[in-house]
Amino acid sequence: MSHLEAPSAPGPEADSPRIEEVDLLVVGGGKAGKSLAMTRAKAGDSVVMVERDKIGGTCINVACIPTKTLVSSARVLREVQGAADHGVSLEGEGPAASALARARIDLAALRARKDAIVGGMVAAHRDVLYPGSGMDFVLGTARFIAPRTVRIALADGSIRAVRGRAVLINTGTTPAVPPIEGLGSVPLWTSEDLLTLPELPDHLVVLGGGVIGVEMSSLMGLLGVPVTLVHAGEHILDREDADVAAQVSADLEALGVTILTGSRAERVSAGQDGGVLVRTADGREASGSHLLVALGRRPVTEDLGLEAAGIETTERGYVRVDDHLRTSAQGVYAAGDVAGTPQFTHASWNDYRVLRDLLAGKGASTAGRLIPWAVFTTPELAHVGLTEAEARRAGHDVRVAKTPTAAVPRAKTLGRTEGFYKVIVDAATDRILGAAVIGAEASEVITSVQMAMLGSLTWQQLRDAVIAHPTMSEGLNIVLDSLG
Repeated sequence: MSHLEAPSAPGPEADSPRIEEVDLLVVGGGKAGKSLAMTRAKAGDSVVMVERDKIGGTCINVACIPTKTLVSSARVLREVQGAADHGVSLEGEGPAASALARARIDLAALRARKDAIVGGMVAAHRDVLYPGSGMDFVLGTARFIAPRTVRIALADGSIRAVRGRAVLINTGTTPAVPPIEGLGSVPLWTSEDLLTLPELPDHLVVLGGGVIGVEMSSLMGLLGVPVTLVHAGEHILDREDADVAAQVSADLEALGVTILTGSRAERVSAGQDGGVLVRTADGREASGSHLLVALGRRPVTEDLGLEAAGIETTERGYVRVDDHLRTSAQGVYAAGDVAGTPQFTHASWNDYRVLRDLLAGKGASTAGRLIPWAVFTTPELAHVGLTEAEARRAGHDVRVAKTPTAAVPRAKTLGRTEGFYKVIVDAATDRILGAAVIGAEASEVITSVQMAMLGSLTWQQLRDAVIAHPTMSEGLNIVLDSLG
């Protein structure tokens, strides 16, 4: 494998087992890692990939897939509850009767559906994709003991030592639990705990108004759980424009979520009724039966022994990489969340593509990537490019197109008219700088804007594109018509 060249490495300590030499060693089987491992193995390279516990990666096990599966079920509940509004009556009810009294969540069935989807995808990786690629998949815990060399502790107590001519670190992140006074003395959930759905809370207190906290609040609201969301920032979703955050807040409140902004959690204690009580720095309180801590994620690097391999980390513990995903150690790369890549599976997938090309001797870089994101609230928020505030700070002469989602014919037929479309353009060049869409299927609509930006289309070209009717994407015609 001529493009995986690295200098010779000294051997590890004498009591280590015999070192196995391979072309590619992948530590952590997230989206980028497993994809590169399978690709290189199919190309004929000797590949070892070691994963500690989440076969298939975080997305499949405790993030995207279980979350969106539960959101899908919760939206079905919402549709059933609103059946009468669509002219649909359930058996035994008159057309004017509400389905609300009859619609219930079967928690065991909900868990079973989610577990079946997750379990099926895990099994497909373990039993089909990994063996079919020809790579050596190892379930165990790896720690670096020398440059490009790891010791792997297996479940049966045995040890393997593996050195790669090239190494990829793709260990991801894990929920962060910051040092808030009293937090260690009360039961709490992280986002990963909540997705096991041990029970539905009587009232959920959520710490953190970022993507995870907002998504979980929306999900619980759909399931009929009262929620209080506590966020230290001026508004939820700090990166978004204030009007976008205000609309998402209004949509959450319509689902029964109470939002406390400008409120940093200062102390947590047990409540009088056996639940939890959160006191904030500005003197407010939030109480509930359960507590969800959604205050970000931290990189899985502490126990990797990176210093033994000469791999530098940032002040926050992420593996330091350049635009080619190279670490400070020659022959070692890092990708996905652990490398500071935006924490989206599609961003990690693009990291894989960069590495795939690099290791095949082609030029590739992460510089200048246009990465969209979506928040799977109900309705959804999707975003690509710059916000209005970011565009103005960057010195652009900005024009803003904005129209209510209610103006889109498809939204009317769906009965889902909440939200708005917002597109930011450069007045000097007519290029699209960014967009935010709040509404049904926003996560699909945003791809059209992304493609227009990648193709350097002007806003007039997107406005005049013949988009199928009636679709939610047609809203892009409508919103850009407002610019003239």
